[in-house]
Amino acid sequence: QVPLVESGGGSVQAGGSLRLSCTPFWYMHANGCMFWFRQAPGKEREGVAVIGYSGATIYADSVKDRFTISGDNAGHTLYLQMNSLNPEDTAMYYCAAPTRPRDWSECQGFRGDNYWGQGTQVTVSS
Repeated sequence: QVPLVESGGGSVQAGGSLRLSCTPFWYMHANGCMFWFRQAPGKEREGVAVIGYSGATIYADSVKDRFTISGDNAGHTLYLQMNSLNPEDTAMYYCAAPTRPRDWSECQGFRGDNYWGQGTQVTVSS
């Protein structure tokens, strides 16, 4: 296991943008996919986006057309570009990777045992 580390969170006004980063990215190739999850106070943890080694991506309906998940092989970094942020996006955001090789069909469900980063806080004010 190599620790996952997120960065890039912060406080922004509604309508603003942030880009979250997570390293290392090679887990996507080793275990099939990588994820971004988030958890707001009083809410259950929810899957935000997943990217597979093929480049395929899936997004939660709540963030479609606003968030983009991507990876940089050269920089060994997973990204989550977040645009048009609103207060409902306020949450702790976590990078995650499967603990074992996982098929894309399994990745799509946002289920299974994952390695987790420590989280980075995103706060959006109105």
